[in-house]
Amino acid sequence: MSRLVFLLVGIALAVAAVAWAQSSKGQKTGANASTTTDPELPVKSYLKPSKDELKKKLTAEQFKVTCEADTEPPFRNAYWDNHEAGIYVDITTGEPLFSSTDKFDSGSGWPSFTKPIQKQVVVEHKDVAFGMTRVEVRSKGGDAHLGHVFDDGPSDKGGLRYCINSASLRFIPVAKLEAEGYAEYLKLFQPASSTAASKEKGAMKTETAYLAGGCFWGMEDLLRKIPGVVETEVGYTGGHLANPKYDDTHDSRSGHAESVKVVFDPAVLSYATLLEKWFFKMHDPTTPNRQGNDVGTQYRSALFVMDDAQKKAAEEVIAKVNKAGTWKKPIATTIEPFKTWWKGEDYHQDYLEKNPGGYTCHFMRD
Repeated sequence: MSRLVFLLVGIALAVAAVAWAQSSKGQKTGANASTTTDPELPVKSYLKPSKDELKKKLTAEQFKVTCEADTEPPFRNAYWDNHEAGIYVDITTGEPLFSSTDKFDSGSGWPSFTKPIQKQVVVEHKDVAFGMTRVEVRSKGGDAHLGHVFDDGPSDKGGLRYCINSASLRFIPVAKLEAEGYAEYLKLFQPASSTAASKEKGAMKTETAYLAGGCFWGMEDLLRKIPGVVETEVGYTGGHLANPKYDDTHDSRSGHAESVKVVFDPAVLSYATLLEKWFFKMHDPTTPNRQGNDVGTQYRSALFVMDDAQKKAAEEVIAKVNKAGTWKKPIATTIEPFKTWWKGEDYHQDYLEKNPGGYTCHFMRD
């Protein structure tokens, strides 16, 4: 059965390649104006591991694809239908190759991109297998077989289609870029409209979310790094005491929760995405009035909604997360109407930036 699948794959590739080769555009390769080099991204060297090392590190399919130029089945691979934001790196070396910002649905059953992250990270070779001429794409550092490049991609984005095997790639979501050493690539997901300059000019429409999930400085440290977040501030809300101070929240005396005010660009980051992809993954939303060793109503998991739209989105996301079974216990996050915001003390603002290595119980879960 597997031989039949690969035979069909080969025929499909052959038909596409012949059509491409016969077209007037078919004389071009991927090296054109669409693959530009970003001077602000790092240029690093990545060494190719030995085959013995790769046999231990990779699955059988990954080894066949990267080292023996095999082709995985269409529609039966990890990333053909992946729509999450992040980058794709060489499975053999970790070299950044492609970004989700350049990914599109080609209908081929393989991950397709309009261009690599930078021109120099891929190398092209003439491929005359199957009695035709194609352009093979390999990684620069690892010399791993990635796939082929064709000229039937979106015309408004250079006209190229980098048809890549999922088995050649490892996907790193935006939330984990910094933790895995790719912080420089966060800029790919922060459009110019979200810069401080455009904010000062009043060119950007923003929304605000008020989130509580335990220690507010631990939350803020993760929230501020999300693409689309414009600014963050820690403080208190949800209680009955006016002008609360940090000590007033201890032992649940004020009713306030340690919270984070998040100003974000809805053109980049929706309220629902902020909750589903970030808020419900950076703390444990199943423990009422507790995060780790921090106990009390001030550490409750809560969403202080600004309007009916936020309330509806919050309810839908909670139902979705519960249904997905992401957490073994039901979500205990409360949805409360936002009333008054009390800014926290200056020494609490950006606390973990001022105190690297300081206490936090917050981290991103898968």
